[in-house]
Parts: sequence; structure tokens; C-alpha cells
Amino acid sequence: MSLAALVLVLVTLQRVGELALARHNTEKLLARGATEVGAGHYPLLVAVHAAWLITLWVFGRDHPVNLLALAGFIVLQGLRLWVIVTLGPRWTTRIIVIPGEPLISSGPYKYLSHPNYAVVAAEIAVLPLALHLPLVALVFTLVNAAVLGIRIRAEAGALSAIAGPSARAVP
Repeated sequence: MSLAALVLVLVTLQRVGELALARHNTEKLLARGATEVGAGHYPLLVAVHAAWLITLWVFGRDHPVNLLALAGFIVLQGLRLWVIVTLGPRWTTRIIVIPGEPLISSGPYKYLSHPNYAVVAAEIAVLPLALHLPLVALVFTLVNAAVLGIRIRAEAGALSAIAGPSARAVP
């Protein structure tokens, strides 16, 4: 197995595990009275990420790996883990609004409003670059930016529409 294929296996397993965690957390949050916002764009978000990963498998699985870019991707995984740990049971891949819950302002949220989105945007560019696929990096960065624009507007709208300034949408 090539190093590129090994990296893609690990990233694929990570994403599947994250989807399972997100589903578990979403179910628990909804059971506590939270509501989902912006569900209409969620299939588009999933489709973009699935297409990105499939494209990497199709075009990059046998490519040599740029170790510097791979190191950058590994650093991004640490940042991703920081976001997930900071949000704990509130981390999900959907926009879930929890009325009355305080905003998360610790961890990476001290520095950015949307650290998870920043990490994902960087990952979408860096992993294809690690596999010497600059066009894939460019195309999916642009597509992801468009989807994130929709998502961030939905999240901001959800926060402004609910009563009280202490509600938090969980990305």
C-alpha cells in the first residue's frame, strides 16, 4: 500500500468515525430540546465532502506524498481535535441550536468564531496539495467556500432568531 493510500484510509476512517460521533451527539442534543437549523443545505455539505474524498481516492491514491504538506495536514488534525474536545457533546456536523445555553468561548473559540470551518477549509486545500493535486485543492476550496457561505449565514440567522443572546448554534 502506498503512503498516499494509507493516508486516505486513515482520513476516511476518521471521517466515518466523526459522522458516527456527530450523529450520536445530534440525537442527544435533540432529545434535550435543541433544534436543527439549515437542514436543507446539509445534503450539499455532505456531497461536497464525499466528492472531495472520492476525488482524492481516484486521483491521488498512488501519488507520491509531499511530506511538508502532510505535516501541515497532521497539524490541522490536532486543531480539529481541539475543536471537538472543546465542544464535547455539543460537537456535531449539523447546526443545532440549544436555547439558553451559553456560547462556547474557550479553546479555539477564544480566537475564532468558526474554528471548525477554518480547519475544514484548510484541510480541503492541504490534503490534495500533499498528494500533488493542486487543481483538486483549488476546485474544492472554491466549492467549499460557497457551501460555507450558505452554512454560516444559516447559523448566524439561527442565532439572531432565537430569544436571548446566550444561545449557541453548534456547528
